[in-house]
Amino acid sequence: MSNMESPELTFTLAYMVFCLCFVFTPNEFRSAGLTIQNLFSSWLGSEDVGFTQYHVRRTSITVLVHSALPLGYYMGMCIAAPEKNLGYIHQVSDSWRVFLLLSLCLQLASWTLVIYWSRFRWHNHPISRTLQAHAQPPHSNWGSLATSINNEFRRIDKFATGAPGARVIVTDTWVLKVTTYHVYMALQSECHVTVTESRQHQLSPDSASPTQILTLRVDSVNPAVRPFDIRLNSTEYAEFREKLHAPIRNSANVVIHQTISELFLETFRAQVDLNQRYTLPSGQEIEPCIGCMQVPASIKLVRLCHVEDPCGVCPVWVDGSPAAKTSKDLRPGCPAEYLAPPVEPNSVYWTSVWSADMTDIQTQLTFSSGNNVDVCF
Repeated sequence: MSNMESPELTFTLAYMVFCLCFVFTPNEFRSAGLTIQNLFSSWLGSEDVGFTQYHVRRTSITVLVHSALPLGYYMGMCIAAPEKNLGYIHQVSDSWRVFLLLSLCLQLASWTLVIYWSRFRWHNHPISRTLQAHAQPPHSNWGSLATSINNEFRRIDKFATGAPGARVIVTDTWVLKVTTYHVYMALQSECHVTVTESRQHQLSPDSASPTQILTLRVDSVNPAVRPFDIRLNSTEYAEFREKLHAPIRNSANVVIHQTISELFLETFRAQVDLNQRYTLPSGQEIEPCIGCMQVPASIKLVRLCHVEDPCGVCPVWVDGSPAAKTSKDLRPGCPAEYLAPPVEPNSVYWTSVWSADMTDIQTQLTFSSGNNVDVCF
């Protein structure tokens, strides 16, 4: 390789890496502010104020900027390889002349497309057309639907996950998938979701444990709405399912791994089901849950404290005998000193007190399911 070729090759490799990172945007580029959202923030406005209008502008400027990357390479080569005289079109080789022509045509086509999208207040934009496909009473046009999405997006109870350019958002009415060039939309009342695939990743930058990525397909009964796929971490699946009102189906052979908190809840419920039902004594009223104090309790907890004599805090069995029986495996502090929290949402408290393999929970606590008294289910 000659010395004349080294600057050209170095610039080519560096520009290719830059283009890949600029288009797919790793975390390092986001931290440095090298994103469409950050570079053009003054023109894009605020996503929280106008979600639909923001993404109409974002996708349009993204098309313009990405289509300019080939032309940027040619202009960069004018500086990196001055001996090629790329600034003088009549002196360059045929291959470079064709490359420049294609780059200019791509840029011209992108501007033509964006101008067409912007006609009649962006009525021709793909996002506007997607909204128009959902237009039905009480929403007669895509503008009123855009306002509805904007209002729901501003609420704090929405489900949102993913990077800024590739997010999954679930509001009270909509399922949204934000991509680089488009925003897919489906009404919850018109769609159903199917878990189609799960992939296990042993290495994750955000977690030391393996990560399971689920692929879910969103299909709408509206024939004008295209189906689309969304991807979620299995740890976010429970929150997604809670916010989603549409039915969810599992394809065959797809197993969703549970979090430690979900495993505890499953073990808790299974242990409760194994115990005899507790009969509420005559004249005794159902007390509120001692954890949340919001709803009537549905579980009676009988705690064991492993000391030779009753500690004075632990309750007695239903038949009146002391709950404490033995001094084996004495723990620092009687478990009865821990007030039983509600099963949800504070189940993490239990996993922090007991071992994660769930065996200690079953050994140290005895549950009786029934109409009374300690915690809500």
